[in-house]
This record gives sequence, C-alpha cells and structure tokens, in this order.
Amino acid sequence: MDFNLNEFLGAVANTLDIIEIDIFGMATNHSKRLAYISVKMAHEIRMNSEEIFDLASLAMLHDNGASMKILHDNLMGTAKEKIDILESRKEHCIIGEDNLKNFPFLTNPQNIIIYHHEKYDGSGFFGISKDEIPLMAQIIAFSDTIDLAFDLRKTFNKEIVTKFVREHKNTFFSPLISDVFCKISEQHEFWDALSDGKIDDSLKMVIPNYSKELNYNEIHTITKTLSKIIDSKSQYTQSHSSGLSMKLKKIAEFYKMDPIITLKLLIASDLHDLGKLAISNNLLDNPGKLSKEQYEVIKKHPRITRLCLQNIKGFEEITRWASNHHEKLDGSGYPEALKAEELDFNSRLITCLDIYQALREERPYRKSMDHQKAMEILVGMVDAGQLDQKIVDDINLVFINCTN
Repeated sequence: MDFNLNEFLGAVANTLDIIEIDIFGMATNHSKRLAYISVKMAHEIRMNSEEIFDLASLAMLHDNGASMKILHDNLMGTAKEKIDILESRKEHCIIGEDNLKNFPFLTNPQNIIIYHHEKYDGSGFFGISKDEIPLMAQIIAFSDTIDLAFDLRKTFNKEIVTKFVREHKNTFFSPLISDVFCKISEQHEFWDALSDGKIDDSLKMVIPNYSKELNYNEIHTITKTLSKIIDSKSQYTQSHSSGLSMKLKKIAEFYKMDPIITLKLLIASDLHDLGKLAISNNLLDNPGKLSKEQYEVIKKHPRITRLCLQNIKGFEEITRWASNHHEKLDGSGYPEALKAEELDFNSRLITCLDIYQALREERPYRKSMDHQKAMEILVGMVDAGQLDQKIVDDINLVFINCTN
C-alpha cells in the first residue's frame, strides 16, 4: 500500500504526547519543539529532504525508550523535575535505539538515539566527542539541551538562550551547531512557532511529505516497534501484544484466512492497546479493586487508540479492529457500546482472543489461568450474550493443548 510516513509519524507523535501526560501530568510538547528546532537547523545546514524527514522522525522519537516502567518509577516533583530525572537515565537512550531498528527511515541513520545526550567535549553518557558524534545526534542533543534548560515557548527568553549557546560553544556544542542556531534565532517567527498553540501546524509546514510503497508485512515489522513500547508500559503486559499476535496467527491458520487479512489483524494486535500509554501505572498495576471512577479512566483507552490511528489512510479496518477490542455483542462493552450487528467477525475475534490472552497472563490482582479456567470464563461470557460462541468454541479447539 501507499503508506504515508507523515501520517504514521503524526500517530506516533500523538502517542508520545500521551506518554507525557501519564508521566508528567501534562503534554509538554517537548518532542515536537525538538523536532521543529532540529528541522529548522537542518534546512540551514542544507541537509537534503530525506535526511530532514529522518531527523524530524528521530527528534520526535528521541525519548521513545522512556515509556519503560522501570525508567519512570518513583519520579517525584514537578513536570520539569521529573523530565530532568528521566533524562539523566542513560538507559532510555539504549532502549530507544533498539526500539527503532525497524522504523522506516529513508536514509538508514545509525546511532542517533543512543548518542542524543553526547556533548561536543566528550562529557556525555558515552564519552564520545566532536565528529565521533553523528551530526543528527548533535542537532538533537543541542535541541534537547536548550528545550530542557529554558522555556522556549516564551519569546522573551531569546537573549538568555542565545547567550547560553554562545557560552557553551566548543564545550556542549560544536561551532557549527552554535552558529547555525544563533542565526535562525534572529527570526521572530522561529520563536513564535514554538508556542503550544502553534507547534503542531509549524511542524507540519517544515517537515517534507513522504509516502513509501510498503506491503503489510513491512508495515507489521514497523508496528511491532510500537508494540514493544506499549507492552513495556507495565510488567504485567510486557508480552501481551506479542502473545495476542501469536494466537491470532495460529487461529488465522485454523480459519485459512487470506494472508493480507492475517497481517492486518496482526497490525491491529500490535496497536490495540496504544491508548493504555495514557493510563497511569497506578491504575494498570493496582492489586486491589478499582473504584468506579478509576475503571472509567481505564475504559478510555480504546477510544484513545482510535484517535491516534484514525488519520492514517489505509488503516481504516485496522483502526476499527484495534479500537473495538472491548466491545461486546450485547452492547455492554466500551467505549462505543456497539451491538452484535455493528461488530464484524474480525472485531469479535480480537475481542475473544484479547480476553483469552489476558486471562492466561498474570495480573497484579490474580495469578495467570490455565486453558480450562480461561475457557470457563469465556463460555460464561458466551452464555451472557457477550461473546461469539463459534469463535470461543474454536479458541478451545485450537489452544486446548497450548501451554501459553
């Protein structure tokens, strides 16, 4: 299919906003400002359009490793203080580099995320210096440093920021990076574009538009990257999406499904819990009974999944299947309370398998269940008119000898 990389990048950017809201209590737009500054500098340096697109992608994804629960456990203080603590943990650079190894970059950039905290004088996490640091990593490190040090949304900080940049020329930043920034910082529209109200539109205007002809197998390779980020959110879900994908693949073979439909289902499986990135771990990992208000918060995640994916052309079926995974045939599901006639076979299939997969996994409030116990619950839901009986019967046939 003709896969628009900008639309996919937009979905990822929305996802990162969601992570920020969960960890910091607010959408800081940090990654978007980083991308805008980086792209403006890249234009000045005269990078080509493919390099600029990749730089924008890397800038927006630079902190993708921060979703891993262990990295943001016990963060205390204001949003700014939490960001500073998280940025000081070099593990997010290593994890982030690994997460993006299958991303559809146009120029095959290497070692950008892992080195995005390096300094020109060698005083960064990994001790490399000067031209040992890839240029894209230098640009992202620069943009990251000034955005964390100053509130770039306020234009009256302009003189303070440029003074800081000049003072750290040849130490934190290369002469090239420092001089290029000081030049673009003279433009009033540069600072104006960094405000929360304008950053989204500003970014769209400076990033080149790219589409790439990808088959669904290649897209699945990409979405597995997001799946890893989603599952790392909680220790209890670290293999949930991959486990669901394995079961979908197995039951698709049982049904002799068309290979394209199978791949679309696997992509939907990768992305179905995207919205859970917006849900606090205090709720996801709660060992006790959730209050009505807490449960209502958790019920928002399929709608957030839909919002993140709905603007990707060609993902219409995938978005529907992914965001319908908590709907029930009797209308008792969420978020749309859809009924049987509104739920196609693949929506029903993902719902049944998602429940089965979750029951086979440990949760903070219970142990994992064996096949027989999980099937008792599924059959009970069939009897209550919530699940498709044929699909549940087939799950029993296919997985009766499965050890999970």
